[in-house]
Amino acid sequence: MTTIAIAEDHQSLIDGLKLLFDYDENYEIIGMANDGEKLIDIVDLKRPKVVLTDIRMPKIDGITATKIIKENHPETKVIAFTMFDQQEAIKQMVEAGANGYVLKNSGLEDVKNAIKTVMNGDTYFDSGLDISFLSNNKHSNEKSLLSKTENEILRLIGEGKTSNEIAEIRFCSVSTVETHRKNMMRKLELQGKGELLRYALEKKYDF
Repeated sequence: MTTIAIAEDHQSLIDGLKLLFDYDENYEIIGMANDGEKLIDIVDLKRPKVVLTDIRMPKIDGITATKIIKENHPETKVIAFTMFDQQEAIKQMVEAGANGYVLKNSGLEDVKNAIKTVMNGDTYFDSGLDISFLSNNKHSNEKSLLSKTENEILRLIGEGKTSNEIAEIRFCSVSTVETHRKNMMRKLELQGKGELLRYALEKKYDF
């Protein structure tokens, strides 16, 4: 079952999302928040597999919340659910670690499609978005696509450290390091640990 946490303050959208998932046994909403601070608390406590979050929220905005969630729970999939279709908003969410981006004026079934896509390990962008700028700037933005933690782990990989050694250095579990490795390979479109090591060696002096 795919567990979901939602950060949204429009009741009509909340009601629509609840209807979308309440009658599908493959999904369960396990947390609702109307600000970024509460969303982070829910993720820390309940560990949902997927987070749907607005960008503009009280206390902590969706971009900052996404960064914090991905730093602490890299295995959690985050999907932006917003009215903002500007390139800067998309870019900031992608750099924060978001796995998908859905516009609120799309059909609710698009939300379910986005969840299925990110749970399969792919990224999802609403068909109404122009994301050509992401691929055009891929090489110049590779480093910025990675979170601070991922860049630090990439640097350690370039120094020849194993996952066990990195876990000891960073005071985290080996599984967390492995999850970060997988996320980096996905973001950088690499196919295996060998490619990630080669990439880390090539970028060793760029950090």
